[in-house]
Amino acid sequence: MTTAPSWASEDAMTTGVRKSDAPQPGTKAIDGRRARSRTSHKRIVEAMMELIVAGDLAPSAARVAEEAGIGLRTVFRHFDDMDALYSEITATVTERVMPIVMAPYPDQPWRANVRELVRRRIRVFEATLPFRLAANIKRYQSPFLMGQYSRVVMLERDLILRLLPGHVLADRIAVEALCVALSFHSWRTLRHDQSLSAEEAGEVLAQMVEALLATIPDAG
Repeated sequence: MTTAPSWASEDAMTTGVRKSDAPQPGTKAIDGRRARSRTSHKRIVEAMMELIVAGDLAPSAARVAEEAGIGLRTVFRHFDDMDALYSEITATVTERVMPIVMAPYPDQPWRANVRELVRRRIRVFEATLPFRLAANIKRYQSPFLMGQYSRVVMLERDLILRLLPGHVLADRIAVEALCVALSFHSWRTLRHDQSLSAEEAGEVLAQMVEALLATIPDAG
C-alpha cells in the first residue's frame, strides 16, 4: 500500500492539488495593488503627454498629478524625477515613429529617395513637434535629454547620408545644405517661429530640398 506524501492532505490527494499550489491569503490583495500601480503608471505618462500636446511644454509634477487624477506622492513613487518621466515619454514616442523612420527605401534613383525622405520627415517632425519642443526647454538641465538630442541629430544626419551617392557625399556644401533643410530645427522654425500650418511648412520644406537638388549635378 502506497503512503501519501507528507505534504498531501486527504482533500489534496483527491483533487490532485498541493496545498502550496492553492491561492495563498493576501494574493488577491497583492495582485490588486500591482494592477492599480500599473494603471497609475500609465495614467501619469498619458497625462504628461496630453499636457504637452495641449501646449503646456513644461508641466510640473503637481500639474501632471492633477491631470492624472492621482496624488503628487504617487507620481514620485513611480518616477524618481522628471527625467525618468521624460525617458518613458521618449520611448513611447520613439516606438510610434520608428516604423516610419526605418522603413526600407524602394530601389529607385537617389533623388527619388531624398524626396521620399522629405515626406517621411514631415510626418515624423509633425508627430513629435510638441514633445521635442518640450524636451528642448529642459535639455540644458537634463543629461538624459541632452544625450537624447545628440543621438537623434546624429541619426537624422546619418539617414540622409545613406541615401546620397558618392559624388554628392564628396560635395560637403551640398551635404550640409541638405542636412540643414531636412533638420528638425528647420521644421520648428517654420511651424513654431513662423507660425505656418503643417501643410504650408511641408510645402516650404519640399521646395527648399528641390532647389538644392537642382544645384547638384549627376555623376560625371
